[in-house]
Amino acid sequence: MGGEAGAAAAVGTDGRVKSLGLLFDDERKGCYSSGETVVGHVLLEAVKPVALRGLRLEAQGRATAAWGPGTGSRASAITAAPAAASEVEYLNVRLSLCEPPAGEVIILLQPGKHEFPFRFQLPSEPLVTSFTGKYGNIQYCVRAVLERPNVPDQSVKRELQVVSHVDVNTPALLTPVLKTQEKMVGCWFFTSGPVSLSAKIDRKGYCNGEAIPIYAEIENCSSRLIVPKAAIFQTQTYLASGKTKTVRHMVANVRGNHIASGRTDTWNGKTLKIPPVTPSILDCCIIRVDYSLAVYIHIPGAKKLMLELPLVIGTIPYHGFGSRNASIASQFSMDMSWLTLTLPEHPEAPPNYADVVSEEEFSRHIPPYPQPPDCEREAYCPMFACIQEFRFQPPPLYSEVDPHPSDVEETQPVSFIL
Repeated sequence: MGGEAGAAAAVGTDGRVKSLGLLFDDERKGCYSSGETVVGHVLLEAVKPVALRGLRLEAQGRATAAWGPGTGSRASAITAAPAAASEVEYLNVRLSLCEPPAGEVIILLQPGKHEFPFRFQLPSEPLVTSFTGKYGNIQYCVRAVLERPNVPDQSVKRELQVVSHVDVNTPALLTPVLKTQEKMVGCWFFTSGPVSLSAKIDRKGYCNGEAIPIYAEIENCSSRLIVPKAAIFQTQTYLASGKTKTVRHMVANVRGNHIASGRTDTWNGKTLKIPPVTPSILDCCIIRVDYSLAVYIHIPGAKKLMLELPLVIGTIPYHGFGSRNASIASQFSMDMSWLTLTLPEHPEAPPNYADVVSEEEFSRHIPPYPQPPDCEREAYCPMFACIQEFRFQPPPLYSEVDPHPSDVEETQPVSFIL
């Protein structure tokens, strides 16, 4: 059965059972989540009749954290127990795939190939993501155990990859993160000036393969040449027997340009791509995996200036639809705020022309040309004189009552194009 893709197989040792294999029906499925159903087959090939007491399937999952003398080589494990150890169980399933009939002790399998299907459902409670670290692991496995009389049990095991989905579209992971810090370079009487750093990311949650745009402003008022950098750090925290172990390492980084003394630099969306890493593990009580985006400045001869922005690596990627609609809606409500302004019920009358123009100004704008005595002379008067005549004429007096009412009411339709 070793030729089956993705199947685990064990070879028999007594010449009767040729092989024992474990196969998942959907071998292309990379991982499972809580509430899903695991379906597969146990494959057994016998060359001679085989007497069985039973064939069972076990599915187990647990988180284990341990360190100390007993966690090293096998020799040290025999002589000493771990200094600290903790364990949490998440999955424990036992199924009987083959058992003797009622009143019988054994069952006889004939030579040939035999298949034993199995099906079980993962708990509906959230399962913690599979993980392997320096001081512990979170592991799920499926094991088939063949029980035979007077012969040691024969088993085959396969690992089951489990993921606890983290949706980066939740409001808590869509909020921008911004930090600012300043540092004086030098000590005592030899200070050379401050270096200031401000960094921001648009949201807190990202997924594997995404590029994080980084916005930063760096001001170098010191006398030294500085180099801005950014990196993604993974922090593993293990808790066992009331003690804590922490492992931190860099998973990706990017470097900026040198900044001379008295100069500034701006990162207007400098990208840092997330490599394939384990998603954030935040729901296990003994193993935690956190991420952070560190934007820092390397200063020669001084301690580096660092800003750490919290980061969550999720599994459900950012779709942007809901947040973009919310942003547009808020922008629309802001731009349309002028609609709340209301016009007065009774508009005021415009001011009289004589009230805003002095008599001297008014007399200065009186046309200097006399009115023509007849129509013939009027036809040949200069055009500029006509323009000046009508240019500074006062508007008619305001009145809410039409001084020239019309007997016929206009009933032409009026339409608005929106």
